[in-house]
Amino acid sequence: MTTYRIGVLNGDGIGPEIVSATTSILEAAAKKHELQLDLVDLPMGWAAIKEHNDPIPQYTKDELEKCHGWILGPHDSAAYPEEHKQKRNPSGELRHYFDLYANVRPAKTMPGTKSMVGEADLVIFRENTEGFYTDRNMYIGVGELQITPDVAVSTGVFTRKAVERIAHAAFQSAMTRKKKVTIVHKANVIKLGTGLFLNVCREVAEQYSEVEVDDYHIDAMTAHLVRRAGDFDVIVTENMFGDILSDLTGELVGSLGLAPSINSNDTQAMAQAAHGSAPDIAGKNIANPIGIMLSTVMFFEWLYSQHKDEKLDAVAKTMEKEIFATVEAGIKTGDLGGNASTSEFAEAIVSQINQ
Repeated sequence: MTTYRIGVLNGDGIGPEIVSATTSILEAAAKKHELQLDLVDLPMGWAAIKEHNDPIPQYTKDELEKCHGWILGPHDSAAYPEEHKQKRNPSGELRHYFDLYANVRPAKTMPGTKSMVGEADLVIFRENTEGFYTDRNMYIGVGELQITPDVAVSTGVFTRKAVERIAHAAFQSAMTRKKKVTIVHKANVIKLGTGLFLNVCREVAEQYSEVEVDDYHIDAMTAHLVRRAGDFDVIVTENMFGDILSDLTGELVGSLGLAPSINSNDTQAMAQAAHGSAPDIAGKNIANPIGIMLSTVMFFEWLYSQHKDEKLDAVAKTMEKEIFATVEAGIKTGDLGGNASTSEFAEAIVSQINQ
């Protein structure tokens, strides 16, 4: 029987509360389906700074090398000591270090929550290693220069290799969904950079003849999503555009606090909610843990796609079903109009799993 080694990085702010809530329902679902897990707590964020003088120390990276994947709580890098602000933040460093090239961010209407756009079920495939994110698009150094006190230059990077692999990931996903892919770019202005992104995605599309393909400029796409989010299925785009669009779609279908994601390469994945660490409500036991819970569901769906272990699929399905059922029953945190605490929400889900 395979034991799956899962790293657990609690992070900052509300991180310890929402990650603990998540691992409690994960352990309940794993026990129900007799799935063997080894959850390994690893330092990240302020806890790691205090222990290792580094928000994402080499010790943590070395241990993650031995894991099938990990759950990453939010970080409060804006509040770190100045010496650490000069580095990539913890999530950026892990994406860069492990070449987690695919950031997959779904936006799906959830029963019991209010959507601004009616029924929608789409997923954004965000290229995660280059584009306009200058802290992770160079092998060494950061892709920015300060020419004079009044002139700064930021470099965007687009390579065929990176575009091909995120395009294949998007089209492969589309084949399991509605067989429709939308490419988002700005090739009318950034003709070489996002022009390459568009052209390579179009080349990859030729290998998926069953998939319908269209494309939009990033500015137009924001308007289309607000007006008709339900018309879209799989969206593929570069790093910065994907970050912006996924925050938009998360809010449109209910709340950014509900928005899940995974970051993956070909052998490992990282579960990470789209929201931040919310230090203003840390320690109050009122944070909504659904984003990181559903990220963990996505992570176990990804593990199932890699290992074909039916128990992984059963755990993912059980977690998702009971999260949705609990919200639909009216047990939810204050941001969704309920009165449950973080821990009470998790306990309600665990109770349902154990029935």
